[in-house]
Amino acid sequence: MALVEMRGVSKVFPAASRNGTAVRAIDDVDLDVEAGDIYGIVGYSGAGKSTLIRLVNALESATSGSIRVDGTEITGLRERQLQRVRLGIGMIFQQFNLLRSRTVYGNVAYPLQVAGVGKAEAHERVAELLQFVGLAEKAHTYTDQLSGGQKQRVGIARALAISPKLLLADESTSALDPETTQEVLGLLRRVNAELGITIMVITHEMEVVKSIAHKVAVMEDGRIVERGPVFDVFSEPQQPVTRRFVSTIIDDVPDRDALAALHARHPGRFVRIAFRDESVPQAEVFAELIRRDVTFELVHGGMEDVGGRTFGNLTLSLRGTDPDVDAALAAIGSRVETRELR
Repeated sequence: MALVEMRGVSKVFPAASRNGTAVRAIDDVDLDVEAGDIYGIVGYSGAGKSTLIRLVNALESATSGSIRVDGTEITGLRERQLQRVRLGIGMIFQQFNLLRSRTVYGNVAYPLQVAGVGKAEAHERVAELLQFVGLAEKAHTYTDQLSGGQKQRVGIARALAISPKLLLADESTSALDPETTQEVLGLLRRVNAELGITIMVITHEMEVVKSIAHKVAVMEDGRIVERGPVFDVFSEPQQPVTRRFVSTIIDDVPDRDALAALHARHPGRFVRIAFRDESVPQAEVFAELIRRDVTFELVHGGMEDVGGRTFGNLTLSLRGTDPDVDAALAAIGSRVETRELR
């Protein structure tokens, strides 16, 4: 069941001046986010991903199209009706957006106070959430005294206070160092697995998508240009923008200058071999080369793990007689994708 459904959604911002032009930030987007998913929305700056999130929680209104959240059509709702919808949506931000005048406890308690939850129930809920995010001992600490990772954990606890079905994370790890990023992503995985909360993650970092998401949509110029399970999109990207993103976490084919430098250092014929989910183990490919009296050396590339499945691109330098190399490539090419690089 889709918790978020978008059909033909566009958002056009009017021109900022009389002589300016309108900006189509979102252009005819269809998107389904299934209940229980962690769905990554990735794109470079200006792709429209943050605007997309603001349409989901109705901080922006769509110019056209339909948006349904948990079965409710939110386009055209009045502000009071939208407030009820937003009670089912939590939000965490890049810059934390915590209240400096309140303690950790006060920040997490704030949405409960706004929602009119009684003091005893709110106290129990805050204590439970601070324990969940590992900050029980920081309850009476002011947020200025916290590290970036601790601030984001407070932000997550606050977003969970009203027990939302949907959590929106807008560049929530961009201000954190790599180690702290992994800690926060681990917490988000727990939110999804243990609490059953659907998460939409907005990011420009493919490492974040690889680490946490089940599915991904790639945006460019306000459109979704590619989507699907993370493994499928990462292992066989179809669009140029997707290939650029994937290249940030795994090497594909060396560019012309790099290839020339590799040829200068490594004699032999170069071949790029694409492995997908160990359907053909690397050991079998290498054994085939050895059987054909072809020696080999790994000169470029690597392997990645996504959700317990592996893929990667290896560039090998092959040495042997031309007939032996040709026979080896023919045998390997019948089982895995190969491409000779010249």
